[in-house]
This record gives sequence, structure tokens and C-alpha cells, in this order.
Amino acid sequence: MDKQRRRTLRLLAGATAAVALAAGIAPASWAAPARTGRERRIGIIGAGQVGSTLGRLWIESGHRVMFASRHPDRLGELVAELGERAGAGSPAEAARFGEIVLLAVPYGALPQLGRDLAPLLRGKPILDATNPYRWRDGEAADLAERQGAGLTSAGYFPGAHLVRGFNSIDASAVAGNAHKASPAIGIPLAGDDQAALEEVSALVRDAGFEPVVAGPLASARLFQPGTPLFRQVMSAERLRSRLDEQR
Repeated sequence: MDKQRRRTLRLLAGATAAVALAAGIAPASWAAPARTGRERRIGIIGAGQVGSTLGRLWIESGHRVMFASRHPDRLGELVAELGERAGAGSPAEAARFGEIVLLAVPYGALPQLGRDLAPLLRGKPILDATNPYRWRDGEAADLAERQGAGLTSAGYFPGAHLVRGFNSIDASAVAGNAHKASPAIGIPLAGDDQAALEEVSALVRDAGFEPVVAGPLASARLFQPGTPLFRQVMSAERLRSRLDEQR
């Protein structure tokens, strides 16, 4: 299906939902986006499937997003499609812009991003949606497998408040299950800073999912690649039960 046809179908779907809401009828599998707090500025480093999918959902819920890549000039079509709440820039620009920053890059890029951006991210919540794979990410993946992806990621960004989340679900599953009517799909989170967990939990809800806090950052081991919970889509209640089983 070409880009123009996909865009047309999205517009038709939005129009259909708007008519249903105006009539007081909500489709069984759809719930309207609802922002849980004030407008946030979100920097997204990595504008691939994960970054662009989440960015779209956050813009639809009323936030402002700056997408970043090594070639921000190539993001013009995405930004134009998403409208005035979207922008594009370098990773450093997105790190400065974001009150919260999403990492959605290959895991092997984190060591260099840490060297480049750690001073800009100090004190900020970081949502880490990256995943380590040995075949792609080399030494960084080896370290993440030994000590856990959450603790390894945090080590690259000293002073930031890192939360692991949205790493255990494919971008296609995010797009297909956002704002699903009850029961909402659960997204496991792990982090050591309570305020950062609350910030990220609000963004999870704004994206159309239910946050499920697994525990401190070390608990991110429970839903990283190679575990029974990786790439699993389930209700928040079922996810809590499965996490308890894995402890």
C-alpha cells in the first residue's frame, strides 16, 4: 500500500471516529486519546518505526515532539504530515528541547550518545525503548546481557533518570493497540526514580496504554530480549500476573 493510500485511510478512519463520537457512539475497539496532564515537550532520538509511532500518538494527545536523527533534513515529510506540534533536529537539539527524552535507536549507539548528550540530559527523565542484540550491537549488548539492559543504559547517561519501557512491544503492536477499549494493553516499566516513573507513566497513558511498573531499574531484565515477556501483548492485569511469575 503506497503512502498516499495509507494517509487517505488514516483520514477516513479519523473522520469515522469523529462522526461516531458526535453521535455519542464509540466504536468497541477504539477510545479517544485523552491527555493525562499538561502539555510536554518530548525529544525523540531515533525517528524509525518506534520513534515515529510513539511521536504520532503523543502529538495526537496534545504534546509537542522534536524528532531527531543523524539526518534531520530527511524528516521533512514526517514533520509535515504531523503538523505544527512536530519538529525535527539533531540529537543534541532534541535533548535540549525535550522535558522528557525517548531513546529509540539501535542499542549499540548508546555509548556514543552518552558521550555526546549526557550533560544535556542530566536531571531529565529518559524513556529507553532500545534493545540489545549481540548480532548487531556488539560489546554494548554483551554488557547489557550480563548486568541487565536497564542498568547498562543508565550507565551511559549519569545524572539522568532513566526508565525502561516500550522496548518489549513491536511498533506495529503499538500502532494496532493504542487506545484500545478495556482492557487496555499493559506496558511494563522499570526505573529507580519515582518522579520519572510518574512522568513516563503519564506518557504511556497518553499513548493509549496502561503502565505496569515492574520495579526498580534492575527489574528491566524481566522484559528484555530473550525473556518470556519480550514482544508479548497482553492486558495490564495479565502482565502484572506474568511479572510476578518471573520474579
